[in-house]
Amino acid sequence: MSFVEVQHIHKRFSGVYALRDVSLSIGRGEIHCLAGENGSGKSTLIKVIAGVYRPDEGRLVIDGVPYSRLTPIDAIRSGVQVIYQDFSLFPNLTVAENLALNTQLEQRRRLVNRPAMRRIARRALERIKVDIPLEGVVGELSTADRQLIAISRALLHDAKLVIMDEPTTALTQLEIRSLFDVISDMKTEGIATLFVSHKLREVLDISENLTILRNGRKAAEGATDCFDEATIAYRMTGREVSGERFHYKAPDGDGDGDGGEPVLSVKELRRSGVFDGVSFDVHPGEIVGITGLLGCGRSELALSLFGVLPADGGRIAVSGGEVRIDSIQAAVAAGISYLPEDRLTEGLFLEQTISRNIFVSILDRMRTALFFIDFNAVRSLVKRWIRELSIGAPSSEVPVRTLSGGNQQRVVLARWLAAGARVLLLNGPTVGVDVGSKEEIHERLRTLAAGGTAVVMMSDDIPELVQNCNRVFVMHKGRFVHEFGDELDEAALTAWFAGLE
Repeated sequence: MSFVEVQHIHKRFSGVYALRDVSLSIGRGEIHCLAGENGSGKSTLIKVIAGVYRPDEGRLVIDGVPYSRLTPIDAIRSGVQVIYQDFSLFPNLTVAENLALNTQLEQRRRLVNRPAMRRIARRALERIKVDIPLEGVVGELSTADRQLIAISRALLHDAKLVIMDEPTTALTQLEIRSLFDVISDMKTEGIATLFVSHKLREVLDISENLTILRNGRKAAEGATDCFDEATIAYRMTGREVSGERFHYKAPDGDGDGDGGEPVLSVKELRRSGVFDGVSFDVHPGEIVGITGLLGCGRSELALSLFGVLPADGGRIAVSGGEVRIDSIQAAVAAGISYLPEDRLTEGLFLEQTISRNIFVSILDRMRTALFFIDFNAVRSLVKRWIRELSIGAPSSEVPVRTLSGGNQQRVVLARWLAAGARVLLLNGPTVGVDVGSKEEIHERLRTLAAGGTAVVMMSDDIPELVQNCNRVFVMHKGRFVHEFGDELDEAALTAWFAGLE
């Protein structure tokens, strides 16, 4: 028996269809995946089910009760809980306060009963078999812990369907497996999960049934066993996604040389308490990967190379010339650029336009002799990079926050390419990016490598590393413990991860 039925839903914004004749059925205890590219209508459908948006046509049936005008409180009382990407937690409150606050409010308590709050919070965490300090401040916790707190809070309110919107975007492989264990336990209790994602491997790993949206329409549905990655990608994008592996070709043309002088050379780099003795080279044409478990030091290494966390010792050379990287300005001057994993808080000025986000790194070069900005040169430069990186936007003057994840990532990339970067450090380059945009970003990175840019990809996405790197270093406790070259494949890299855990 279905717990939720979405029947022939239409939803328009300013006359433009976000959803057109979409139907969906989710049974009790079912793990159902909703897949699609950014802009396909996934978020709109979630908000229709949650009562945030009222459909223009169609209706919903929840637990046997039909609704033509569903409100958020109706959805919650019916057992529908949504965990959005920001988790909707209070970062300045403790774990116990976040978990028990709603219960205290429902009981209309005038004074906070802290022992009761702790009991409620402890029971909630025990239900999903996790141990998180109750007095820990939520804003100081890892993304994985905040995800689990959000799930625990949903279950406190008798959830019968938990909708998870891109829940694995910022999780490591180990954390993803822990999340999947929690979802499986929820299934045994009869709690359904609508798992919203565009990460194909995860879709196949966790879900029983699958619905794919494209351009606001249902493109495919059925048992997950009837799909593979290629089929899902085709249904999501409407085109074949190649999945072809990157092949390094040294400048001497035979593919077997050392590639001549390195574009980036790092020797015995160290930062006390974080990493030590890190050495590697990146030759023209190469894409080198660095991976490891959470806390291995790879992000700190990237920040050190970019001057945010200056190294205590060691040497860095760019195109044969040794450089001292003790600030971001020094890194940029040396031709080193950095794409952070969290582009929203670290990589972009969200309220500013695409144009301003692109030319901010070369503002000084855009000034005339009288120190005025040469806006003709700015417009020409911005137009060039929007065209070359296929940034999808109605105008260069729209705020970056209005763009999809893939287009936001392209804007960050355009900024550094406009600055003439010779070294490109990428931390989780396609986090939160759909399969079509992901392929386009990968193709651009390969083109940059072929043009002589040193590309260093830091990621724990094993398929991404294997598909795009000719060498991968495994980092553990601040040191490189293994280098994969010709033997690089998913099974070998996965085995190393398992051994490190």
